Amino acid sequence: MNNEVQVLYQDDRLLIAYKPYGVFSEFDAHKPNMPSLLKDKAGCDPVYPVHRLDRTTQGVMVYALSEDAARRLSAMIQQGKIEKTYLAVVEGVPEGSQGEYTDLLYFDRRKNKSYVVKRERKGVKQARLQYEVLQTIGHEGKQISLLRIRLLTGRTHQIRVQFASRKMPLVGDRRYGSHIPADHIQLCSARLSFTHPSTGEELSFTYEPTDEYFKRFNP
Repeated sequence: MNNEVQVLYQDDRLLIAYKPYGVFSEFDAHKPNMPSLLKDKAGCDPVYPVHRLDRTTQGVMVYALSEDAARRLSAMIQQGKIEKTYLAVVEGVPEGSQGEYTDLLYFDRRKNKSYVVKRERKGVKQARLQYEVLQTIGHEGKQISLLRIRLLTGRTHQIRVQFASRKMPLVGDRRYGSHIPADHIQLCSARLSFTHPSTGEELSFTYEPTDEYFKRFNP
């Protein structure tokens, strides 16, 4: 498992970095956070967050290094022009080798937890993702599956709650019902692909997780 921030790409407008577990993706005055760590590691100031990754999730993120780049990247994210691919280990096996989930999610800020609900109301947002089952193996009398997931929307705890609501919580995710202990939730932002907002260059960056349960699957 990697506990160090890594800079994967940097120019005068944006920066791609690996965020470790336990680090906030946005600025926090009292806890380890990516803008502060990137300022120290890459000499960037200011660093503009344009999307979030849960503190309990690791993986690849993009940051803007200017206000103009922040506006452009934020617009691209809203328009779905930045492709986000995740790897996750879940308890159980989804139906079919690939599929798509669409749910209505409500995030309770007081409980810091998302819920799948049946009807639209204030605060409820649609959540969509696509998944592919890469491999399924046995673990202590149960089955666990390695999935590749493409987010089509970016809701709080989206991957975690959409699978947990189908009785397939992510391994190590006690908040959403996992019964398999792990040091961390087995979820990684494994790939970001997009067109550079200034140069038009096609960019793609990957990170291969090395956590305990990811390593159980064949490469």
